[in-house]
Amino acid sequence: MALLQISEPGQAPDPHQRRIAVGIDLGTTHSLVASVRNSVAECLPDAQGQVILPSAVRYLDNDGRQIGSDALRAQAEDPQNTLVSVKRFMGRGLKDIANADKLPYQFVDKPGMLAIQTRAGEKSPVEVSAEILATLRFRAEDTFNDDLYGAVITVPAYFDDAQRQATKDAAQLAGLNVLRLINEPTAAAIAYGLDQSSEGVYAVYDLGGGTFDISILRLTRGVFEVLATGGDSALGGDDYDRALVEFVQSTTSCEVATPSDKAQIMVVARACKEALSQHDSVQFEVTLSSGAIACTVTRAQFEEACKPLTQRTLNAVRKALRDAGLQKQDIQGVVMVGGSTRMPHIQTAVADLLGCEPLTNLNPDEVVALGAAIQANQLAGNNPNGELLLLDVIPLSLGIETMGGLVERIVPRNQTIPTAMAQDFTTYQDGQTALALHVVQGERDLVADCRSLARFELRGIPPMAAGAARIRVTFTVDADGLLSVAALEQHSGVQANITVKPSYGLSDDQIATMLQDSFKTAEQDIKTRALVEARVDADRMWLATQSALQADGDLLSKEERSHIESLMAATLEAKKLEDAAAVEAATEALAKGTEAFAAQRMNRGIQNALSGQHIETI
Repeated sequence: MALLQISEPGQAPDPHQRRIAVGIDLGTTHSLVASVRNSVAECLPDAQGQVILPSAVRYLDNDGRQIGSDALRAQAEDPQNTLVSVKRFMGRGLKDIANADKLPYQFVDKPGMLAIQTRAGEKSPVEVSAEILATLRFRAEDTFNDDLYGAVITVPAYFDDAQRQATKDAAQLAGLNVLRLINEPTAAAIAYGLDQSSEGVYAVYDLGGGTFDISILRLTRGVFEVLATGGDSALGGDDYDRALVEFVQSTTSCEVATPSDKAQIMVVARACKEALSQHDSVQFEVTLSSGAIACTVTRAQFEEACKPLTQRTLNAVRKALRDAGLQKQDIQGVVMVGGSTRMPHIQTAVADLLGCEPLTNLNPDEVVALGAAIQANQLAGNNPNGELLLLDVIPLSLGIETMGGLVERIVPRNQTIPTAMAQDFTTYQDGQTALALHVVQGERDLVADCRSLARFELRGIPPMAAGAARIRVTFTVDADGLLSVAALEQHSGVQANITVKPSYGLSDDQIATMLQDSFKTAEQDIKTRALVEARVDADRMWLATQSALQADGDLLSKEERSHIESLMAATLEAKKLEDAAAVEAATEALAKGTEAFAAQRMNRGIQNALSGQHIETI
């Protein structure tokens, strides 16, 4: 009797043709790894059966280290060498870290990176994250007793290019092949959409340990389209812990003096916060270097202390709805992601705002990793017949600087990625052989109000008259949300390009206010842009006239030249005014005043061209 080979639906009969791919949720407070086994996504446990790995690394003497629960247990006694919540520091500089003085770390601000001083030397957030990712990689390889083909790693939707690149660098350092970076809310939608075959418009409210994201998605026949995204990359459960600590300090007048005190009171605050999700009141007890603290904290007191934080998340939800062009009644369901969404007042606030009960079918701690595993399984080619199509968006517009310090947006915010968009530009001056390109990100009209991402130059442009060159600038955003920019002069074929890898990410304040400022200052921005454009046009007209006078000024009588020069002087004076209409009027007067001169120059050009020519050769 012979054996019959069996296989899972949509998979190759030969098990050796199957590629092992995993999804990793690299979280602020804890991380997980998941994979599709037997056609079902599931989180992979460690040797002790635990699926959650605390995102903590403790550095010991002689290059030793503890990762996960062992490190977390030592946080209070060895806070300066036990690094937690480093996800908040990814792709950032010291100036970007809020409340740095309240953290128990000794930060080292170095060009291009941030580091933390430990007994094992300076450690960057990328290195610490790589330790966590490597631990998850080993767990997966031990589970399958084989090497991994690749991994899909999730990031907050509001992570900018620097933070995403730092995440990829950490994965590479951990020996992982990154198949894709996907947004955490999108990963959650993948898990819910496939499990429930849901269709319609959904909100994904993701409040983790260190970041908050809100995404509005449309789910239709396996297509996950992100309509709008928003959030705050510096708001999460850690902030609720700190709010509770500040409340306790205000009621007890306790002094938190040492790094050990800071770490210890945060550990107690987190435990108290979690207990308040189950009980109406909890005892807050901790012994610090200045003495013992013991007080009762009620759920109502905690919710009141955290009210401003919760309101920040709700404001982001309202903004995302406006960006998507939707009303709250258009939302068919709300997916809750992240352990912080277990707080009852969070679920109540979201339900009241959107008018529907949140979906909690899946474990909020695991749902992101499960969705990433489903995506990884498809990208590895294990489910070639899968119909999943992922359409993410970029959070902020991308563009370049033009004359006058203006921003020309090339890729608008909420543009579906991957994408490639191009726009043509030209030179400003006669004989210009090089062009400096300044890549920026933001919603304002002036470069000074946006985030600078990168600079590069296009050289070797053939000398031409101003406006003759045709330079195509192409922005390419890949599926991971990473940007590359290319410039091509179309007549000569000279080109230059750059992969944008900014050293620091957007600061907390920039992320929170960039979009708000674009609306608050819209009217002023329009006026400012009009004035700058009018001044640029005036400059170009003045330079063109000056060049013409130098070349063919002998065609004019003394009176005619004097009149044109007076119009040029008037244009320069008008440029000093804060009135776009006045600048435009002066420029138009100069254009009209030189029309006869332009006709004379044209006639001379024709005569020179015809000189010595026979009619038959024309």
